[in-house]
Amino acid sequence: MRVVVAGAGVVGRSIARELLANNHHVTLIDKRATVFTRDEVHGADQRVGDACELSFLEQLCVERADVVVAATGDDKVNLVVSLLAKTEFAVARVVARVNDPRNEWLFDERWGVDVAVSTPRLIVSVVEEAVTVGDVVRLMTLRRGGANLVSVTLPDQTPLAGRAVSRVRLPRDAALVAILRGGRVIVPEPDVPFEPGDELLVVAPEDAEAGLSDAVKGG
Repeated sequence: MRVVVAGAGVVGRSIARELLANNHHVTLIDKRATVFTRDEVHGADQRVGDACELSFLEQLCVERADVVVAATGDDKVNLVVSLLAKTEFAVARVVARVNDPRNEWLFDERWGVDVAVSTPRLIVSVVEEAVTVGDVVRLMTLRRGGANLVSVTLPDQTPLAGRAVSRVRLPRDAALVAILRGGRVIVPEPDVPFEPGDELLVVAPEDAEAGLSDAVKGG
């Protein structure tokens, strides 16, 4: 997979290294040449330039990328990069970093963003996940589908205990994608029974989240 990462700060370099470790082709770009000389990302195609400049992106042949990641520390830059990637180069998937949660509402399809990743929101989600049982915790917003990846942990006295996946009715448009149980990832086959303490990963639109919580608590 060909990935272009805009922003070679700590976050951008970390993303690039993870992608390279998984055998993807990575182009890492930044306006500051010093970030590459100070901490080179071996294996990446490191380019110095402004990711908001259309001519620079044309030189990189961004249209060949499978994914563009806007990972700078400036939300305005990330929005511009996302918009250019989607509208000028028709990149299939654009992922954008949200630095300020107050700007999160901007990161949607209007700006070319398919997936918006908010570091503060992820941290809050992890905290809530550790202490919340039976309530829906939003992990990530999937802009293209208008849905969220959410987590809900079954309480000890859940009415779902022992019931098979196929016998539990979730809200409309909500899809159970995985069950986390004791360090294992379980594929939710129809005959798999639920157990207390299971963490359910579900893709669902926002208006289905309340119904999901009710289903878990009330069966």
